[in-house]
Amino acid sequence: MKLNIMDNSNNKVGELQLPWQFEEEFRPDLIQRAVLALQSHKRQIYAASEGAGKRASAKLSRRRRDYRGSYGFGISRVPRKILSRRGSRMNWVGAFAPGTVGGRRAHPPKTEKILEKKINDKERVKAIRSAIAATILKGIVAERGHIMPDSYPFILDDKFELLDKTKDIIDSFKKLGLESELQRTEHKKIRAGKGKSRGRKYKKRKGPLIVVAKKGNICNAVKNIPGVDVMDVRSLNVELLAPGAKAGRMTLWTSSAIKILEKENLFK
Repeated sequence: MKLNIMDNSNNKVGELQLPWQFEEEFRPDLIQRAVLALQSHKRQIYAASEGAGKRASAKLSRRRRDYRGSYGFGISRVPRKILSRRGSRMNWVGAFAPGTVGGRRAHPPKTEKILEKKINDKERVKAIRSAIAATILKGIVAERGHIMPDSYPFILDDKFELLDKTKDIIDSFKKLGLESELQRTEHKKIRAGKGKSRGRKYKKRKGPLIVVAKKGNICNAVKNIPGVDVMDVRSLNVELLAPGAKAGRMTLWTSSAIKILEKENLFK
């Protein structure tokens, strides 16, 4: 399959044959497994404090005629602590047991638990190739919510990698017909729930991914454009190509990145 090479002004400057990586079968099940395995590597082990829920003095005698004991009161054998007393009559409240307020958890999280998920190397690489192939399928890209120009998919000219100003990149995007896509990614939604107080107040949309031959000034210039990411072709992973395990991210490849993909047989 051949794609047109477009310059910064949306003029056709040539054509380029796509390498064999773009011919991979679309496997959403494999992509999802690979993304979840990659995300699991970021999780940190955690556990409750060893003394959590066990700090109450909840020793209660069940023997006959013991002072402060519960024998003869017709109550269950739940561990209790003395809250108050009136003479020899004690007022207890349940503690320590998992079913009581403030008690320990029956099965708390433990640091010994292995949170990382594994995936075979051949499956992982096949998932990357499958996600690469999905970037040029207009139906899958549109299903993901991207607003594409009629000329998509296309390849960017190498001069695009030399851009070092945010304004120049936005102007190029508008000329390429991606103005509606940029407006879509500007919208952010306030998250519902506790996540607002945990450093993730807003839910943001993913925009185009720019794949370049090597990192340069364009990486800093793109940081101020919401939803747009830049990555060199050798460092691609399945989560960048399929955020949230949903394949079909709009991806803009430079011609140099395509040539490196073919020449070095990446993700074989």
